[in-house]
Amino acid sequence: MTAENLSRRSFMKHVSLTTAAALAGTHLPQSLATESNAGLHVACNSYSWYAYYQREGKDFYADIDAGLAEVAAAGLDGYEPGIGKAGDIDNLISPLKKHNLQMRSIYIGTTLHDRDKAKDSIRNVLAIAEKAKVAGTSIIVTNPDPLSWESGQAKTDDQLKVQSEMLNTLGEKLKGMGVTLAYHNHNMELKNAAREFHHVMLGTDPANLSLCLDAHWIYRGSGDSQVSLFDILKLYGERVSELHLRQSQDGVWTETFTDGDIDYGRLIDNLLSLKVKPHLVVEQAPENGTPKTMSAREALTMSTEYTRKIFARFA
Repeated sequence: MTAENLSRRSFMKHVSLTTAAALAGTHLPQSLATESNAGLHVACNSYSWYAYYQREGKDFYADIDAGLAEVAAAGLDGYEPGIGKAGDIDNLISPLKKHNLQMRSIYIGTTLHDRDKAKDSIRNVLAIAEKAKVAGTSIIVTNPDPLSWESGQAKTDDQLKVQSEMLNTLGEKLKGMGVTLAYHNHNMELKNAAREFHHVMLGTDPANLSLCLDAHWIYRGSGDSQVSLFDILKLYGERVSELHLRQSQDGVWTETFTDGDIDYGRLIDNLLSLKVKPHLVVEQAPENGTPKTMSAREALTMSTEYTRKIFARFA
């Protein structure tokens, strides 16, 4: 399976199964709260490592301790895992602490457009949040299950209303725990005049739902449009709590996070003008057409160095 056709749903399912198998037997300490690293904190999403390893025919989760050693060796300060259930948190604590990596944010898949299924999703997220908060997590990122992954169909108006209601409810409950809920999208939520994306943002209270801005999915989902990306920043920039960082050249994901189609310098200027300094999470990954000249560690080391350079004003 290529990175291009690997859905978040299949990725999350893989993570849930392999993480539990690889890490069984570790225990949750009282706290993993550590002093922030000096300077700019840069994290990386687990999908990046999964995708780079996958193109080499390897499984990042086969030995998570060795995998997280690679994350640390790439110069990263943090790791944003995909979490399927509360027990996955237990399994990550020991290797994260061993390699001096923080887990300020986590990614959780949810189904929120169906009221009955939403109740189960909310219970699951809250159970995960209880453990993740002890481990130093302050942001939970979610991309509510897009129907188009399975059927090619858009959600109905009624489903969108339920989804926004449930996101608002979940965000309010998490806020009461001291945890921020951040909405993440891919390209499908921008179809049909971006009706799903905008309804999520306009149908929720900014106090209960922030935005994990994935600039490249906004760009790609809008037909490779920076106009759309910066319009969204004008509309919702003050709600950005996290950035997922990825770049392309001529529409194809680059092997490292670098100069390319998206003007990240302008994006940084926009955020700073709003006095917004979100959590930075590298999510550079290969897809069909991406050059293949280096290992995962080499690619993500270069991506981390570039992030520190262009976001230096965030420090």
